[in-house]
Amino acid sequence: MKKVDVILGLQWGDEGKGKVVDVLTPRYEVVARFQGGPNAGHTLEFNGEKYVLRSIPSGIFQGGKTNIIGNGVVIDAVLFREEAEALAASGHDLTKQLCISKKAHLILPTHRMLDAAYEAAKGSAKIGTTGKGIGPTYTDKVSRNGMRVGDLLSPDFESIYAAAKARHEKILKSLDYQYDIAELEKQWFEAVKYLRRFHIIDSEYFVNDCLSQDKSVLAEGAQGTLLDVDFGSYPFVTSSNTVCAGVCTGLGVAPNRIGEVFGIFKAYCTRVGSGPFPTELFDETGERLCDIGHEFGAVTGRRRRCGWLDMVALKYSIMVNGVTQLIMMKSDVMNDFDTIRVATAYEIGGRTTSEFPYEITGDLRPVYTEFEGWKCDLRRYGSYEEFPEAFKRYVEFIERQTGVPVEIPVDDPVALRQLRQLRRQAGAVACGLPNRQSRNEVCFYAVSPSRGRAWGGADSRTRRNAATTAVKEGKGFNI
Repeated sequence: MKKVDVILGLQWGDEGKGKVVDVLTPRYEVVARFQGGPNAGHTLEFNGEKYVLRSIPSGIFQGGKTNIIGNGVVIDAVLFREEAEALAASGHDLTKQLCISKKAHLILPTHRMLDAAYEAAKGSAKIGTTGKGIGPTYTDKVSRNGMRVGDLLSPDFESIYAAAKARHEKILKSLDYQYDIAELEKQWFEAVKYLRRFHIIDSEYFVNDCLSQDKSVLAEGAQGTLLDVDFGSYPFVTSSNTVCAGVCTGLGVAPNRIGEVFGIFKAYCTRVGSGPFPTELFDETGERLCDIGHEFGAVTGRRRRCGWLDMVALKYSIMVNGVTQLIMMKSDVMNDFDTIRVATAYEIGGRTTSEFPYEITGDLRPVYTEFEGWKCDLRRYGSYEEFPEAFKRYVEFIERQTGVPVEIPVDDPVALRQLRQLRRQAGAVACGLPNRQSRNEVCFYAVSPSRGRAWGGADSRTRRNAATTAVKEGKGFNI
């Protein structure tokens, strides 16, 4: 029986998961979202057009794949319809490719109002939510008052909705929050009719049946590990479990059915919204990271806060997720930096620790290790030998610190065997770099003493053949 492979972000989100998922999906028959809502987006480029996926799995661009929105996801029917219709206009028939769990919860118009009301009531202590109604929807879920996708099939649908709306209106009145949902409510009911066109399924049975039939399944998360409601920088977190354990509860699969866990992280750190950020830079360096890295939210457009790589947080994320493979993104953003820093410990109240604390307070100070910058365009190089020594020192330091043996999944079985042989000789860190032609197509270099190299992007026979030849010659491999 197959196992579910998982792809996760290891920081505060925006690590580039969508691009990596798009590279990996040719290997898989099923791609599933297991948590979150439309408050996070994956930006992908397909046939020269950019798309932001907020609720729909990234495998939707791969023809013939089954895509699942799992029970751990919350769905806004209005935003879902907008997203689905935009994809349909590009030639993707989602009604044939996309299945939705009956147990996924619905974001109601009043959930959005509650989100805004709660934030307004917090004043300066606000969390910095996207205002999409995610938190109130999960609140209804755990308080057993939620409305689920399966309720759309019930003859009592309208009365279920009315009861939920009435509960919300009482809360809004108590908060003295003024609102008008007439237009939004009209759009929501129209969007609900659209939602009924899709396959609404018992997703836990569907996913486990796929595994029993030896079908390959990839589970993708939405937000990063450090936004997990239990293990993130609480209370400045999202409202669901973004870690690997969330796959079990968000799709209905047993822990022993989890396979590879791909951990995605940037060569530096970013965060959107409020909340602690130990390595945040408030100077010109932070501005440079933001501008060169195009660090703006895919859904909200908000400018991302930027800082140095936080090794304490990264090792914590690897631990709680059981990461088996690392992929580092956007190292080329620092091509022109003279000095690069990595936080390897925290000083808290005069004590030095390498553990991620229960609470990140104002007296926390990161302890940095400095590296000489590589001062060149990494995209110019075609082999490991050509990479500057400064860059190799940076990558190999990360590998030593994390202790995670890293490999990149390869579409070609011959290349995969070769890669695993290389991995037995020495671990490799995968570094995602933008393609020379497009910042939205990812190139992967498998960096190791064995000097592997990999290009990622469109799945093509030409690339697979070239990759197989390269591996046989000891030069590299292709995704």
